[in-house]
Amino acid sequence: MNLAANPAVGTTAHTPASPIETDAVIVGAGPVGLFQVFELGLLEIKAHVIDSLAYPGGQCIELYPDKPIYDIPAVPVCTGKELTDNLLKQIEPFGATFHFGQEVTVVRQLEATDGPRRFFVETSKGTQFITKTIFIAGGVGSFQPRLLRVEGLDKFDESQLFYRVRNPAQFAGKNLVIVGGGDSALDWTLNFVQDGPNRAESVILVHRRDAFRAAPASVAKMRELCEAYEMQFVVGQITGIEEEAGRLTRLKLTGGDGVTRLLPLDMLLVFFGLSPKLGPIAEWGLGLERKQIVVDTEKFETTIPGIFAVGDINTYPGKKKLILSGFHEAALAAFGAAPYVFPEKRILLQYTTTSPKLHKVLGVETPDFD
Repeated sequence: MNLAANPAVGTTAHTPASPIETDAVIVGAGPVGLFQVFELGLLEIKAHVIDSLAYPGGQCIELYPDKPIYDIPAVPVCTGKELTDNLLKQIEPFGATFHFGQEVTVVRQLEATDGPRRFFVETSKGTQFITKTIFIAGGVGSFQPRLLRVEGLDKFDESQLFYRVRNPAQFAGKNLVIVGGGDSALDWTLNFVQDGPNRAESVILVHRRDAFRAAPASVAKMRELCEAYEMQFVVGQITGIEEEAGRLTRLKLTGGDGVTRLLPLDMLLVFFGLSPKLGPIAEWGLGLERKQIVVDTEKFETTIPGIFAVGDINTYPGKKKLILSGFHEAALAAFGAAPYVFPEKRILLQYTTTSPKLHKVLGVETPDFD
């Protein structure tokens, strides 16, 4: 989980001398983790959020910051970045504290002495918490790109070799070779070929076979562009490189016919997919099924009382890995956690439309319906 201060969403924190005491620790600052802040905030449950990335947004920011999302209720279309920005604005009233660039390494249940059970949490940067509840919203774990294994290629990582596109503008006007056969490879190929501010000088798409895992419409468009000589598609595998004066200048491409050809380039983009790693979460003693956390469907609580899991990281009968499903899970998990945070308090369901108390929490005026 990395650190980028965003004063609009709360505060970022430095490692304190003693553990931070809090109602809730949320592991993961993707869309579901951010919405978990909102649902907890409505119940006046204070949260700290931990994420291994340098910024909020999770998979939406890492995988498709500029790609459209069409299945967010009441939002016909938005990008991953727009969704993240809107969620950050929505949770502003609750002042959550963010701890970026950190991975949770220790979770330990403390012995209950004179009150409800609590957990000790520690991160890779030594930040420590004493918390009443934990919410795991880490997607499917941390993502690591599947690498192109070619001798001598690694040293060009992030200068001429890229496994993710964070700034499309840096590829404008360049001679690109894109490797892969899935949606990411095809989507970025089309992005850099078609007219626009990010148009490349040339694009060569390389895939090991003449069949793709991408959307049929994208494949059809790619073939159409090839026929119009707007780009090239080559079947083969990258087997070597050539360099001059410390710069990557050519790729050695071996085709199905066994012949090796040279491809000149400025930049190489590789999209072999991302490999999710559950990481230290696998050692927390939670019930797991195929590297996913088992939860109930009443509170989305794990096999350890007080620890909840929401979003793509959990599993239950009928589970669908959709952002909107994660939002629903976050709402029920918040209500499930409330008795641990406020054991003597009766938790009532209130509506943001009509509840003066929620209006106060949100910092808005109560509307007059008369």
